[in-house]
Amino acid sequence: MYDRRPARCSRHDLTMNRRPLWPHRHANRFEGRLARMKVEILYFDGCPNWQEAADRVRAAASLIEQSDIDIGHRLISSDAEAAASAFAGSPTILIDGVDAFDDAVQLTELACRVYSTDRGLAGLPTVDQLAASLQSKGEALQR
Repeated sequence: MYDRRPARCSRHDLTMNRRPLWPHRHANRFEGRLARMKVEILYFDGCPNWQEAADRVRAAASLIEQSDIDIGHRLISSDAEAAASAFAGSPTILIDGVDAFDDAVQLTELACRVYSTDRGLAGLPTVDQLAASLQSKGEALQR
């Protein structure tokens, strides 16, 4: 059982089975904050939607107050590259290496991607869809 007296962070205190305060002192400061995520947008040259995809990812991250996000781009230039990657059509949005959407089908050739939105089929997911995906993937990282 832990001693209820305030602990000092010293070697002696740790060996005396007393709980140090330092790991818990700032715990609330990070509560509810999502872990840092890496978003990668896979696209092929000539895709009309890949640049706007990055803008929507930034807007979605802002919507859920997630500022710790890295957005990168990877050009897929051949069918072989498409087959060797998680490419599901351009643009494919990966969050920490996993497609942002569970219905993704990996392709073995260069093709455009179509997303199902509340307004019908579109070349990009909505900001709200991306925000929900970032939120769920971020929460999964925290577990």
